[in-house]
Parts: sequence; C-alpha cells; structure tokens
Amino acid sequence: TCLFNPHIPNGNASLLLRRVKVQDKGRYRCYTSTRKVIMEMSDEMVTCSSHNIYPAPQVTWATEPPTAPGLLQESTIKTTDQKGLYNVESLLRILGDFSNQTYFCSFISADKTQVWTSSWKNHEVIIQEEGRALAIPCIPPHSVQNFSLTWTFTLSSDITVIVKYDNRTKHTFNLWEGQAELDQDLLLQGDGSLLLPKPDLEQHSGTYTCTFVALQSRHTIQTKVNITVASTSESDFKTLMTTIIIINFAMTRRGYQNKGHDQKNGVMNPFTG
Repeated sequence: TCLFNPHIPNGNASLLLRRVKVQDKGRYRCYTSTRKVIMEMSDEMVTCSSHNIYPAPQVTWATEPPTAPGLLQESTIKTTDQKGLYNVESLLRILGDFSNQTYFCSFISADKTQVWTSSWKNHEVIIQEEGRALAIPCIPPHSVQNFSLTWTFTLSSDITVIVKYDNRTKHTFNLWEGQAELDQDLLLQGDGSLLLPKPDLEQHSGTYTCTFVALQSRHTIQTKVNITVASTSESDFKTLMTTIIIINFAMTRRGYQNKGHDQKNGVMNPFTG
C-alpha cells in the first residue's frame, strides 16, 4: 500500500493497494490523527496549536462567560510538512480584563465527527497568611472521565512538577509530600484542588498550574499565590501586656523599698502615711 504524497496537500489522501487479494476486502476509513491540542496564554494572547493533522481541521474559539460575537479577534495559520500533514496554530487576542474568564479552543475534523478541545483559565490571585491552610482551586469547566491530573509550581522561570494523579490507576505522585496534598473524595468528583496545610512565605509563593488531560480534551487552570507574613497584632498585644505588668511590678517594688527606707531613717512619707 502507499499514498499519493504529492496530492495530499490538495485533499487527495487516496490509498493505493497493490496485488489485491480477497482478504483485502472490507471498509477503509481515512481519519484525522490529532492526539492533543496545546494551549498557552500570555498577557495579550492565547495560542492554540496541534500538529500532524490531515485533512486540515476547522478551528473555533469560545469563552465562558460568553463573549459577544465579533469581539474575539482570532487568526489561524495552517502549514504542511513533507508528508502533507498539517500543523495548525491559532491565535486569539485578549480583550480587556480576562480574570476568571475561561477560553476554549476546539479543533473539528473535516468530516465533523471528532472534536478536540482545550481550555485555559487564569484564576484570580490568592493572598494568604503563612501557616494558615490554603486550598488552590482546580475544577474543570466540564465533567471529565478517565483523566490524569498534573500540578506544577513556577517560581521565576523554574517549573517543577509537584503532584501527579491518574484517575484510572488511582496512583498519586507527590514531590511535596507533607507540604501539599489532594483530597481523594474530591478527586472522585473531578475536583483536583490542591491543599497547602501550612503554606510558607519563602517556599510556597509563586504560580500554580493544574492540568486535566482526558480523551480529546485538555483543561488548564493557573493561579498566582502570594503568601504573606503572619499577622503580628496578637503577638504585639501580648508583648504590650507583658511590658505593662513588668513596669507595674517594678514600680510597686520600688514603692515598698522607698517606704522601708524612710521608716528606717525616721522620716514620715506623706504619700505612704
């Protein structure tokens, strides 16, 4: 068997069978070989891409909450390699404030029988005092089955995979054992939120990214976390009270000492009677 490679870019993916036998009888189907749609976000642009596709897919964009028609400014570039397979990159310009906005990018096969979807959401910044338990949300926009979940932590340009979970095997990899954990009951409901029991100012401030990967879908949620110094109001109050007690004790003791000294020398102190 062979393909007519020169004709693939023109939409001809015909299969040539040589020396046909009875055993070759049956139905043959040509389909898109896309495995995943990769999505990335910057301050001004959302990028959606996929590679080694044939025929060229249709690309659509959407947001949640919905954006009024005509406000999504997108541009899609399709190129082919030597084998005639398509590499597709679609760009969407971000308009206005995108906090808590979910972006959806879908690649639809030419025969419209298959859809690959990727989503991205930038969650609002979380500020928490060190030492106080913190839950970083990670809930996909739609229910997913047979998924894998990955949590990464980014500080400056260093990216570290801290937690991985496989819904099919129920296996968990936790690089931050004792520092971060997943709730197994919530995972059964498709909630991959990450719990930091005692967040630390120096170790846990940064960007957290969770990614759900399932059959023909990928969902990413990114959250910036700022851990602040614990409130000192309570400790300041305790320090103040301790200081007052010490001063009162010192003044009382000095009063007794002065009284004893005056009595010893036969001097009547009008303030002590």
